Amino acid sequence: MITRRGLLKLFGAGFLSLLATAAYPFAEVMGRPRVTRYPLMPRGWTPGLSLRVAVIADIHACEPWMSIKRIKEICSQTMELQPDIILLLGDYTTGLNFITEQVHSSDWAAALMMLHAPLGVHAILGNHDYWEDKTFQKDPSVTPFALQALRDAGISTYVNEAVRIEKDGKPFWLAGLGDQMALLPGKAYGRLRMAGIDNLTAALSSIDDQAPILLMAHEPDIFPQVDERVSLTLSGHTHGGQINLFGWRPAAASIGSRRFPAGYFNVDGRELIVSRGLGCSILPIRIGSRPEILLLELGTA
Repeated sequence: MITRRGLLKLFGAGFLSLLATAAYPFAEVMGRPRVTRYPLMPRGWTPGLSLRVAVIADIHACEPWMSIKRIKEICSQTMELQPDIILLLGDYTTGLNFITEQVHSSDWAAALMMLHAPLGVHAILGNHDYWEDKTFQKDPSVTPFALQALRDAGISTYVNEAVRIEKDGKPFWLAGLGDQMALLPGKAYGRLRMAGIDNLTAALSSIDDQAPILLMAHEPDIFPQVDERVSLTLSGHTHGGQINLFGWRPAAASIGSRRFPAGYFNVDGRELIVSRGLGCSILPIRIGSRPEILLLELGTA
């Protein structure tokens, strides 16, 4: 027979379990990012070229979920990995509806100045970096504020461009694709549907040798069309679905995000790695999709 004291203990345990269950999604949102390592020899990779690549995606700076203090902690954690090169895959601005304060682009960009590596820090923009920029939405010929903030911080940022880099005398190319969902629809913008500013042909047009190519593309949607010359495509955007219940993801940020939600993919010999990212969009909830920093150890598999 259960006593009154036993019943109270049972009720208390159940209540605490309920609280823990309710709090868990927010605890995972604020959790220290895990480091996910990929030792890999991509297709067409130069023998003897060993490259440590740290990848950060989807910061979504805002209070209280991704404060400047937390961004700096993530940068410090990234620096501990001692990468040769650091890649930033877009969405620095907030995409959340439930925040207490915006974080100005000059502030999150200044925090990212903590990042440095022998081969530099390189970036692309994400859809929210364009969506939050109403001036750009009305006139896509202007420089987006996120692009200006990154460049003012000394971070090389690419829109359908590529750069040739060498390590130990062995070259590779780094290409950055324009965002595939940059332009919002609406009467105010004179657009009937969403449009991208991505141009894969232009992004690869300056590549004039057989050195391997790393492609930064915020959304993974482009992957089925990626040129076979590209050794590895790197994407974010998906947040791993934000909710991942034993492989069931009720939401996807794009069509490609549902097909390529997170992790490593090989399709007909072409390779893609999708980061689960760091922040959130719409709701500050993560279940089964802990924030992560990627460390690619290329040429070491």
